[in-house]
Amino acid sequence: MSSLKGKIITVVGSGLIGRSWAMVFLSGGYMVKIYDNKPGQASGAITEIRKQIEELQQANMLRGNLTAAEQLSLLSSHDDLQQALEGAFFVQECVFEDLEAKQTVFHEVENLVTESVILSSSTSCLMPSNMFSRVQNRTRCIISHPVNPPYYVRLVELVPHPETLPAVMDVAYSLMTDVGQAPVRLRKEIDGFALNRVQYAIIAESWRLVQDGVISVKDIDLVMSEGLGMRYAFIGPIETMHLNAPEGMVDYLQRYSQGMKRVLNTFGPVPDFSGEPAARIIKEICELIPAEQEHLTARRERRDQLLMG
Repeated sequence: MSSLKGKIITVVGSGLIGRSWAMVFLSGGYMVKIYDNKPGQASGAITEIRKQIEELQQANMLRGNLTAAEQLSLLSSHDDLQQALEGAFFVQECVFEDLEAKQTVFHEVENLVTESVILSSSTSCLMPSNMFSRVQNRTRCIISHPVNPPYYVRLVELVPHPETLPAVMDVAYSLMTDVGQAPVRLRKEIDGFALNRVQYAIIAESWRLVQDGVISVKDIDLVMSEGLGMRYAFIGPIETMHLNAPEGMVDYLQRYSQGMKRVLNTFGPVPDFSGEPAARIIKEICELIPAEQEHLTARRERRDQLLMG
């Protein structure tokens, strides 16, 4: 990827995710053109990016090897899409989460760039086969789904369209690695990708346990923040299985697979997150917040330190 240093990346959309992506790419030494179809929005985004980058430098938390001034010199704003796309080798779309809006963006972008330009979307849940349905050459299309905020949480899910070329995945993977992100490759598209599927599974069972009167809101959150979360901050679930038995994964499955299946078979249906259970859980949260305000404030500060550390 060293040959790409100094090349241009166009960020389409100047909201929170677009600004964060711009900062990530700048930290890696790439020229970034940020575009928004609302006049003045892109230039306003630069003002906000400048403020954040300068504050990060003052706090000794600026990513990359370039100074704030050097990074900002690589950034420009554009109200004209064609001008914003000139010279770009990679386009990162960051408009709001609406299928038709994103399809329109990629239809417009494709008509203004060469065949070699990679078209990437930040969508968190829209399937690539739907997202890129209006693109003629889908071999260069990919989802690069970040975790919000991308500047501090480095995971990026790379999700291919069924027609995406392996070389496109390789370039996206190298780019994300080069700018300090932690990319993971999905081998095929699936609704919700990987992160949200795991996240929703945790949310659903946590909700069921509270809904069924097994545990309180406060305590189920502690199960994650002081239990599983502490473990999973260092190793993932599959590695945990391998390390939690003396003889590794084979031993773990011999010891625990029957118990896992028994417990999993007791899981209830998918919650609808509404009605009386939702009202009861919301009430419990509202009652918890005033009593735990100091504790919650401290936890937010700890969270922010971890994210930015």
